[in-house]
Amino acid sequence: MSGGIPWITLPAGYLGSSLIGAALITCGFNDNASKVASLALAAFFIFTLWWARRNWLTWLLILGMSGLIVLFWFVGGGVALRFFVLFIGVMSCMYVLWDVVDDTIARKVNGSDASAFAEICGCCPSQGKIAVFAPFCASLTIPPVWGVIWLIQAFAFFAAGIIIGLVAFKQSAVQQKADSEHFLPVPGSSGALPQLAPAGLPLLCAAATVAVLLHRW
Repeated sequence: MSGGIPWITLPAGYLGSSLIGAALITCGFNDNASKVASLALAAFFIFTLWWARRNWLTWLLILGMSGLIVLFWFVGGGVALRFFVLFIGVMSCMYVLWDVVDDTIARKVNGSDASAFAEICGCCPSQGKIAVFAPFCASLTIPPVWGVIWLIQAFAFFAAGIIIGLVAFKQSAVQQKADSEHFLPVPGSSGALPQLAPAGLPLLCAAATVAVLLHRW
């Protein structure tokens, strides 16, 4: 790895993904919050397309995900979008937990992100063995301390996303449906008719501009 600030970039892949997943889980408890989360995902998609603009597989994956978001936005007045956002958040957090264990804790060789982070900090060794003064004089393997710390933090983000979602969004399904009809409503619904005409043209122009710029780059 080269460039950047190592003590930030080394855990960023684990903790950053877990934090984003926790935010998506929180948004998955509310219809309107799920719509905002889907717009944030769209912004990330656009940036990813610009960064990997010559990778056709990335384009196919992002276009497929974008199609699913648009599809679920129309299903049940946007209710299906909640479960889709919740699924992405849970999948992200669960993958981080597995990845931390597999890449830093369960790894047998002393060459992981946790070991590199331990070298930078100068404390909390990554792996090693200590003698155990038992009758048979065995040795005990030291787990990668930073891997365990990151695992605890990732699990805390996961739990916090669920708890915040339960506490912040206590509306019933009927209340959420009523609020959703007045916030980025599904095109063609009764709540969308007053907003569709003034908002549709700028959105189409912005989408066309982004598509042209990405194609030229």
